[in-house]
Amino acid sequence: MDMDQDLPATIRSIARLEGHEDRAWHVAWNPTKPILASCSADKTVRLYSYSSSFDSDASEAPSVKFSHITNIPTGHAKTVRAIAWSPSGKTLATASFDSNIGVWAQEGGEDEEDGAFNPAREWECMSLLEGHETECKSVAYSSSGNLLASCSRDKTVWIWEVHPDHDFECMGVLMEHTQDVKAVAWHPTEEILASASYDDTIKLYIDDPQEDWYCFQTLSGHGSTVWALAFSPDGRFLASASDDTTIRIWERVQEHKWECIDTLSGHERSVYSISWGFGKPLDSGDPGSLGWLASTGGDGIINVWELGVGPSAKDPSRKTLTQKIIAKITNAHEVHDVNSIVWCPRKGFEDLFATAGDEGVVKVWKVASS
Repeated sequence: MDMDQDLPATIRSIARLEGHEDRAWHVAWNPTKPILASCSADKTVRLYSYSSSFDSDASEAPSVKFSHITNIPTGHAKTVRAIAWSPSGKTLATASFDSNIGVWAQEGGEDEEDGAFNPAREWECMSLLEGHETECKSVAYSSSGNLLASCSRDKTVWIWEVHPDHDFECMGVLMEHTQDVKAVAWHPTEEILASASYDDTIKLYIDDPQEDWYCFQTLSGHGSTVWALAFSPDGRFLASASDDTTIRIWERVQEHKWECIDTLSGHERSVYSISWGFGKPLDSGDPGSLGWLASTGGDGIINVWELGVGPSAKDPSRKTLTQKIIAKITNAHEVHDVNSIVWCPRKGFEDLFATAGDEGVVKVWKVASS
């Protein structure tokens, strides 16, 4: 594991979480509680808790400790490829290569004795969403928690409406892609859905109140499979990661129109995963910060980009996207591919992210000033 010493920040290893018996595919931070989930080709989900504590030297920054809580033996017949927490943090969705989506929660919700949340209590499958014909690759909740999206190797994207008591209703089956659909992602505040595919494109969808969900724009430009998507925290931009080793940044220029405004290069092989978080800008007084974008993939490299809006070099009176790599690590999971990278969304932990690798290990990292 090598770090670039010339950059303004470093990536420090916080935790190495072992236990999966096969490839670790995905990680997901609970948005409301100190829980990290991971899923694997071993068909299980592992849950970890974490907390901050100060060492004996009060001048030291707080350290973050992780502990394994429990396993969810999902009952899926094949690999669990992706997981997603609902915005409430009480429900977890699992997407499996067995073509099904599992929806998990704890019976009774809060702990009955003292009202405290106890993640170690048994997690039960409340719903099994069937319909995809083959491997499910990604699943995501909308920001309101009222919608769940899933995608599959069967070239379709499904949108499910979430009803009380873990009841789900299919609101649309979108068949816009011509190949395997790799990922789905929701806009952070609006019901706009993006999907990425083996057909090298990104599709954007909205709901027509008079009819059904439909694709309002296709984003083209990548030279190969689009593996992952991430909206900026403010929703003005969309990042896409590709087998062509690049990351593209798309800006919303009109209500229903997005344009590519920049291409980020910094990987030697496929970029499998990206995550766009608020971060903790190195220049705390920078009003133009758009947060931090983390990327990783088949080359084992982790890049952390600081993105922002600043004066154009050609015309200082105009604003343009600014981007720079502030931290980098190579061989993050030794010789193994890194399949997932996700920022922690909880306040106070914005400089933490987790990764999952082919060797079955989940790692947690912290970005700090050099």
